[in-house]
Amino acid sequence: MRLKITNFIFFIALCVGAVNDINAAPIITPIQVAPNTFYVQGGAELGSTDNQNYISNAGFVIGKECVVVIDSLGSPVLSKQLISEIQKKTEKPIAFVILTHYHADHIYGLQSFSDLGAKVIAQELGREYLTSDTAAQRLIASRAELAPWVNDKTRLVSADIWINKDQTVSLCGLSFELRQVGPAHTPDDLAIYVPSEKVLFAGDLVFKGRIPYVGTADSQGWINSLKKLSSFDSKVIVPGHGAFSDQPQQDLIFTRDYLIFLRQAMKQAAIELEDFDQVYEKTDWSTYQNVPLFKAANRMNAYNVYLSIQNE
Repeated sequence: MRLKITNFIFFIALCVGAVNDINAAPIITPIQVAPNTFYVQGGAELGSTDNQNYISNAGFVIGKECVVVIDSLGSPVLSKQLISEIQKKTEKPIAFVILTHYHADHIYGLQSFSDLGAKVIAQELGREYLTSDTAAQRLIASRAELAPWVNDKTRLVSADIWINKDQTVSLCGLSFELRQVGPAHTPDDLAIYVPSEKVLFAGDLVFKGRIPYVGTADSQGWINSLKKLSSFDSKVIVPGHGAFSDQPQQDLIFTRDYLIFLRQAMKQAAIELEDFDQVYEKTDWSTYQNVPLFKAANRMNAYNVYLSIQNE
């Protein structure tokens, strides 16, 4: 009998431990980069149940009357944590969310902000992705791969305000410069510059401390867009992934040089229809092979660039 009780207690302890693991949350800690501007930094890893899809950055600017958020993180549970952290900093309401682009790790938290009454602002080409089979199938897959953090209650949220040109808007008593910089990483890339803070939110045009995710990007357009980012008088760049940069030009160069290297490595082979596998194996990747996520992303990046060059 004593053995059965001991085993039962051990079983309960395992169950409690499992529940605690499920409820364990990534540590979301706002980092201040300017007097009124903060961001939170996702991990340099692939999305998983362990990290709740906390792999991208988000930011917020506390204005004179309210708060403007940039991107919403990769799951509703994360966005709720972000809201809680914002509310620790200010009692002002969260009124707007500006999206740098419609990719899952930046938008799956939108519903938490929408439920608060915040208005979502995005570049209008994001509407095409939002209503596509790709977005629907990605959400289905994410509900399986990222459960329980992304589940049947997770929904895609449309923007309330779609913009189709560069413009400067006044939000919460501050000026925000919204610049269309796609097609690049995505067709709907949007850079957000806050002149009074001298902070540029670059979205996934800039990756720091990890290999960029290229996907179906327009790699040449991306390179061109990085030149546009260098024209801002920014003291700080908040990238879509990785630590903030107080040396903007230096960190723009890392992403730019990686994309240029991919194109140079794949261009001739793509034009002459050489075998991709052979070309990839012959390429000297030593400059990048020790950068986080090289093994996970680089081969796919190279192949996507190889294919895209053929269609240029």
